[in-house]
Amino acid sequence: MSNHNDPREVLRRINRAWLDGKVEDLAPLLHPEIVMAFPGFSGSVAGRDQFLAGFKDFCEHAKIQDFREHDHQCDVAGRTAVLTFRYEMVYERSGERYRATGRDFWIFENHGDHWLAVWRTMLDIEEHTCSAAS
Repeated sequence: MSNHNDPREVLRRINRAWLDGKVEDLAPLLHPEIVMAFPGFSGSVAGRDQFLAGFKDFCEHAKIQDFREHDHQCDVAGRTAVLTFRYEMVYERSGERYRATGRDFWIFENHGDHWLAVWRTMLDIEEHTCSAAS
C-alpha cells in the first residue's frame, strides 16, 4: 500500500506540515469543500481556503514548544476513514504560555489512489495558561 493510499500516513503528513509551519503543504491533502466544525460544534467553516486560514493564523501567531500525540485510532469502512488521536501541546502566543490537550477527529474520503481530509473537529479540549517555570 502506498503512503498516499493509507489515511494514517496522510494524517501524519498533515500534522508534520503545520508543525513545520508549511501550511501550504496541506492543500493537496484536503478536499476542496472540507468542513471544520469548531470545538463544541459552535459553528463551522467550509472550504479549503477557510480551513487553511485557521492553520495559517495559528502558525503565524503561536510558537509551538512541545507537541505529542497518542491513542491513535483508525477505522475504515468502504471509501471513508475516521481517524482520531489525543494530543498534548505547549505553545506561546501573545506573550502567554499555554498547555492544551484534547482529541483531534478527522474524516477522510478515498479517491482511488489517495485519501483526502473532508471533515475535522477537536473534542475534549482543555487549555490553561502555564508559568514559564512549568
